[in-house]
Amino acid sequence: MILFLLTFLHFLTFPATTDSLERKSSQEKLQKQIEILANSPFMQNGMVGVSIKAVKSNKTLIEYNANKSLAPASTLKLISSATALATLGEDYTYSTKIEYSGQITDSVLIGNIIIKGSGDPSLGSWRLKNSLSYKELFESWAKKIKSLGIKEIRGRVFGDGSLFDENVLPDTWIWSDVGNYFGAGAYGLNIHENLFHAVFRPGKYLEAATLVKTVPDLPYYQKINRVLTDKAHTGDQVNIYSTPYQEFLVMQGYVPAGDTFSVKGSIPDPPLLAAYILSQKIEDLGIKITELPLSSLEINKRKMGIMNGNPTMNILTHYSPPLKELAAYCNFNSINLYAESFLKTFSVNARFGNTTHEAVKGLKQIWMGKGLNLKGFNIKDGSGLSPSNGITAANMTEILTAMYSEKSFNAFYESIPIVGVSGTVAHLGKKSNAVGNVRAKSGSIEGVRAYAGYFTAKNGELMCFSFMLNKYNSEYSSATKELEKLIILMTEM
Repeated sequence: MILFLLTFLHFLTFPATTDSLERKSSQEKLQKQIEILANSPFMQNGMVGVSIKAVKSNKTLIEYNANKSLAPASTLKLISSATALATLGEDYTYSTKIEYSGQITDSVLIGNIIIKGSGDPSLGSWRLKNSLSYKELFESWAKKIKSLGIKEIRGRVFGDGSLFDENVLPDTWIWSDVGNYFGAGAYGLNIHENLFHAVFRPGKYLEAATLVKTVPDLPYYQKINRVLTDKAHTGDQVNIYSTPYQEFLVMQGYVPAGDTFSVKGSIPDPPLLAAYILSQKIEDLGIKITELPLSSLEINKRKMGIMNGNPTMNILTHYSPPLKELAAYCNFNSINLYAESFLKTFSVNARFGNTTHEAVKGLKQIWMGKGLNLKGFNIKDGSGLSPSNGITAANMTEILTAMYSEKSFNAFYESIPIVGVSGTVAHLGKKSNAVGNVRAKSGSIEGVRAYAGYFTAKNGELMCFSFMLNKYNSEYSSATKELEKLIILMTEM
C-alpha cells in the first residue's frame, strides 16, 4: 500500500518536475552562453548587457550587466514609438494645413499661401500604401488653391515648420552623419522623409564623377562635388556634408565605376523645399506669384508679417496614416526621422516643449510616473543615432513590460519586425524556433549591436528581452552571429 502511494505521488509530481528541470536547464544554458560571450576575445574590451523578463509577472529570468548603461543604437526606437503610442494613442494622425493670409480681391490674393506643418514625418513619403507621391500631392494642393478663383498671388508661399524648435538636430549627433539621409533632422514641416538623391555619372578609375542632378531638384543650393570614381562594385563611399539651413552641399568620397549611381542625402531645409515645390505647381497652373519662397530662418524673423495682421483661412487639411501604421514603418525600416518626430510630437502635445532636450526629459518623466525605475537611463535623441545615448538592459525590459498594460500594446507589438520574416531581422534565426516567434528591433552604430523585443516561451508565456553589445572586436567574430545564438537559445526557455 505504501509502495503504491509513493508510486502514485511520483507520477503525480513528475510532469511538473520535468517542466521545472527543463526550464532551469534552458535558462542555465543561455546564461552560460552569455558568460562565454562576455569573457571571449570578441568582448575582451567591451561589455554585454542582457535582461529577460516575464511580461505579466514582471519577473526577471535572466540578467547580465543588466544595470550597466550602454548605447542601445536603434533599439531606442522602441521606446520612442512606445511613448508616442501610449500618450497620443494608436489612432493619432498628423494634420498638415494649407492656409492663406490676407484677402482675395478680383482673383488676386494679396497675402501668402502657408503650408503649416504638424511634424508629420511621412508627408509625401513613397512608403505609404495607396498614397500620392509628393509631386502628386502638391499638384492636388495647387489645384485646390486655383479652385478658389485665384489668378495671382501678391505674396509668396511659406513653409511653416515652427511647431518644432528651429534647432532640429540633437546636440550629440556626429558631423559626418547629419548631411546623409539617416541623419536628417526632424522639422515641424517635413517632406519626402527629408531625403534627396544625388545622382552621379562615374568616370574612369580615380577620376572625377559628375553630379548629374539631385532628386528632388535643389536649385537654391551650391553643390561642391569632390566625388571620385572607384572600382566597379565597391558600393556607396560618399559622405554629404551639410547642416540645417546651410546654403552649401559638400559631396566627398567615391562611387563605383559603371552606370549612374545614386547617393542619399538629407534636405537642409525641408520647409523651404515644400514651399518651392508648391510654388512651382501653382505657377504651372498659370497663377503668378510675385515673391520667391524664403528659408525657414528668414520666415522665423518675419513670422508676424506672414499673417499680414489678419487671421489665416484654411484651404485644406491633409491627414497622415494613423500612428500605429507610422510606428510600423519606423520600426520595420528603422527610420531615424520617424523616431525623432515621434519624440518631439509627444512632447509638444504633452506640453513638455518643442526641443529634443525637453522631449527627452519629458519621456523619462512619463515612464517614471508609471512607477518605473529608470536609473542609468540617459538618452540624447529618439532614434539611437547618438553614440552618447545610454540605457540599461533593465531599462528596456522595464518599459517593454510596462507597455503591456497600455491600450496601444497590440499596435506597438505589431509594429516590431518578426525574426526570420520581416524588417531588419528577416535574415535572423533561419531554420530555428526563433522564426515567427520573436519580434525584435535591431540596432547598429559603430561598435554597437543590439536587439530588443518580445518572444513567447515554450509554456506560452510572453517574455521581453534586451541584448546589447558595446565596443566589441569584429576581428574575432560577428556581433550579429553572436547575438543570433542568444536569440535562438532564448526561445528554448
